[in-house]
Amino acid sequence: MDRCCLIVTGGEFCGMPEELKEERPAYVIACDIGWRYAERLGLKPDLAVGDFDSAPAPEAVPVKRVPSRKDDTDTMLAVKEALAAGFREIVILCAFGGRLDHTLANLQGGAYAVSRGAAWVRLIGADTEALVAGPEACPLILPRREDLSLSLFALSDRVEGLTLKGTKYDGEGLFLESRFPLGVSNHWTAPAAEISFRGGILLIMQSQLKEGEHI
Repeated sequence: MDRCCLIVTGGEFCGMPEELKEERPAYVIACDIGWRYAERLGLKPDLAVGDFDSAPAPEAVPVKRVPSRKDDTDTMLAVKEALAAGFREIVILCAFGGRLDHTLANLQGGAYAVSRGAAWVRLIGADTEALVAGPEACPLILPRREDLSLSLFALSDRVEGLTLKGTKYDGEGLFLESRFPLGVSNHWTAPAAEISFRGGILLIMQSQLKEGEHI
């Protein structure tokens, strides 16, 4: 994790994946109330950013405070800090489960980071995980998860040259457009799915299936 920046934001609280527990990311940024989440996870942020309208600013870590009237969300501020520090792999924890507009803003923040040179941005919530990536991150290998769906979306106008292997709906040389949800509700048929594409910004979402739900 020496190249990874972890951003703890203010959606619904969730735990950390095992690989993040085993090895601390190179840099940790907390957004607003995210510093309290980080504290619950046993993490001391290297930086806390935001307007701190959801929680008082922490006293034990460096703080970058901004006015509440601003163009960037607190999470977007953290993404820009990560990019400015040279990180090309970014994980955003507690990214989902709050307001829908914040969820969409977080996904757009991932697309912004990839468009500005990040290889990928991984967004994690209690029952949903998303990966935003550009072609240079390919091939993307996703281990099989029986309890999750696998859906693909275009975050750019178009994703081109898309190839899927090891899934119920495989394909080669496909394209996705941002105006039509062609890639929803796929699933694994192999120990891992392999995804690659040659152009655009791809969003891969893995969402918890409801009890009794099958794809």
